[in-house]
Amino acid sequence: MAGTKTVTTRAVEAGPTAVVFVLPSEADMARLSRADQAILRMLHENATDFVGYMDHPLFSKPNAEKTLFGKKQTLASGQTRFRGPSPADLARHVRDGMTLSAAHEILLFQQFNYSRARVARLLAASTNRPLSWTELCELLAWTYRAMEAREVIAGVNMPLVLAMAKRTRLASLDYNELVSEGNFALLRSIDKFDCARGFKFSTYACRAILKSFSRVAMKAARYRGQFPTEFDPFLEKSDYSDRKRDDTASLCVEEIRDILSENRAALNDMEQTVIRERFALTGGRDGGIRPKTLEQVGQLIGVTKERVRQIQNKALRKIRMTLEDSLAA
Repeated sequence: MAGTKTVTTRAVEAGPTAVVFVLPSEADMARLSRADQAILRMLHENATDFVGYMDHPLFSKPNAEKTLFGKKQTLASGQTRFRGPSPADLARHVRDGMTLSAAHEILLFQQFNYSRARVARLLAASTNRPLSWTELCELLAWTYRAMEAREVIAGVNMPLVLAMAKRTRLASLDYNELVSEGNFALLRSIDKFDCARGFKFSTYACRAILKSFSRVAMKAARYRGQFPTEFDPFLEKSDYSDRKRDDTASLCVEEIRDILSENRAALNDMEQTVIRERFALTGGRDGGIRPKTLEQVGQLIGVTKERVRQIQNKALRKIRMTLEDSLAA
């Protein structure tokens, strides 16, 4: 255990451009499912991200696959996924409210890194020559195994991110931003964790998550130093519609004033008084007069407020018809 160390394939040590995964022929691609094709394109674009792994003495033993997965992993003709026990089977009891034991956690990480080691070996081979159909299916199968183990480990330890985000309590940072950054830190921790050193993954991951929160806080502080004004969504909103509506309302008021001044709607004296007093159209355009209620107008002209409402509605119908006639002309 003491001799365990991080290793990568020689191709990666030579430089980030040393690993170049060549896509198979169109004929071979056509034989694969869309999911398999997407995995191969991902490996083609980011091959160097899949060749690093945490080595373990167990990986070099002849019975490594039987120890890790219960039996030697074999593929049926044309299949791109292994049958039998998978990393997800180890986490099955977590759904019942339990947590992974230390032995199960170690086994999950060994399965994860062994799968990555097999992927790295195949990618290194593809740098010098195209992979055969059998090797291509094997590459996909081990990639699926590595992704499945990584997904299981991340899912089991996801509560760590939420716990650290609540514990941090950085008022200047958005909680969702903290959780997002913590999730990325958790995934990076899975790739770099060495289970052979005897530490629990949660201990290593919590420190990594808290460090990522500190980096986000420092980045936010530098940003606020350069841009002290907070983002205000109201300032980004266009007020064109509001101004257009106000302009239209102003034009309508001016048109009504002209109709009343010229009496184009043929209103009698009482109707003109009700409209002017009800909508504060008396005394010009300075806006110094406030609109009156129906009761106030009734007291002014000596009728009930219900009678004022009737006069108002009749006058408004005349004004509306005049406005429509002027727009149609």
